[in-house]
Amino acid sequence: MNEFEKIKDSVIQLLETNLPKNLFYHNTAHTLRVLEHSIVIANYEKIPKHDLFLLKVAALFHDTGFISTYLEHETISCEIAENELNNCNFSYQDILIVKGLIMATKLPQSPKTKLEMILADADLEYLGTDLFSEIGVSLYRELKERNDRLTLDEWNTIQIKFLSNHSYFTTYCKLYREEVKAKNLKILREKTL
Repeated sequence: MNEFEKIKDSVIQLLETNLPKNLFYHNTAHTLRVLEHSIVIANYEKIPKHDLFLLKVAALFHDTGFISTYLEHETISCEIAENELNNCNFSYQDILIVKGLIMATKLPQSPKTKLEMILADADLEYLGTDLFSEIGVSLYRELKERNDRLTLDEWNTIQIKFLSNHSYFTTYCKLYREEVKAKNLKILREKTL
């Protein structure tokens, strides 16, 4: 088993064991989806091998902070990643890169490097897919657990505002996700008329 597979097994075990069961969106499936799409986008963007490795590691750790907090979970995710990666003999510089990648997923997103742009886009890639509505329902259910007064109309308004202000950063997502995202926004707007 290579180094990445060991890290992946460890993080998936951590998530499966410790994530609250009422995280219907920020769950292990989401983490694996972000990992998968980080790889797809990175390959399209021709990212070097070591950078791809760091990106994949950051994708695995980016939501681990949810095991202990909902708000500001990215900061806890960075702490978890740093602790784990110190045990894996990662260099100080590589750990800094991974932490920067994790923080690039914090909303509102403001990635600074190409790698950060890839992870930020992979995290919200679903906005421009046919799974938008289905995944949106799971996020609504998760938010409703934290605020039971949140109505579907309010949620749709939040989504409209979010989609209207959202921009992808990578060439891949601009080419392959922007059009469907615009369609999803149009459908949402028609629902709320």
